[in-house]
Amino acid sequence: MSAPQVTLASASQIRATVLRGAGVEFEVFSPGVDEAAMKAGLLAEGASPRDIADALAELKATRAARSRSGLVIGADQTLDLDGGLYDKVGTLEEADARLRLLRGKVHKLHAAVVVAKDGAPIWREVVTTKLSMRPFTDAFLEGYLAREGEALLSSVGCYRLEGEGLQLFDRIDGDYFAILGLPMIGLLDLLRRHGVLAL
Repeated sequence: MSAPQVTLASASQIRATVLRGAGVEFEVFSPGVDEAAMKAGLLAEGASPRDIADALAELKATRAARSRSGLVIGADQTLDLDGGLYDKVGTLEEADARLRLLRGKVHKLHAAVVVAKDGAPIWREVVTTKLSMRPFTDAFLEGYLAREGEALLSSVGCYRLEGEGLQLFDRIDGDYFAILGLPMIGLLDLLRRHGVLAL
């Protein structure tokens, strides 16, 4: 019996890189979810940043699973500062403001992953990581923004932990892969149980 097809319902390059690096064969399919509208509706209902990540991951997975066979992986990540939800920024000026806001504080990243099959979720996990940003100087921030450039706009926190963004922190409590946006340990166990990966 052949292994089930795996689909990643995400346009994120870093999620695809992480999954590929773990030896998982998959196809990418974007489910076309209006994330902004979904977030606005959930916030209006009083949903927490953690619950929003979970709901968006489920929506991506189940919507893609309507037209894709096998296992469909949906993922989402939210940044939570004192219970408030923060989205990705669009410009380097906004990135500067975001990093000044986070400087010297602890924020959380909620990384949700949901696997769906035949249009319904069959497994889910939400991993929360706490990140303590050090009180870096304005001079460091200016240099960091100049060196990293628009690559920072792909991250909700305006940092790439796999690069110089690591220098922004003095403490990190949690899972590295969750910070990248795709918690892997539980997901790999699920894929083994479904015959995608060897036991």
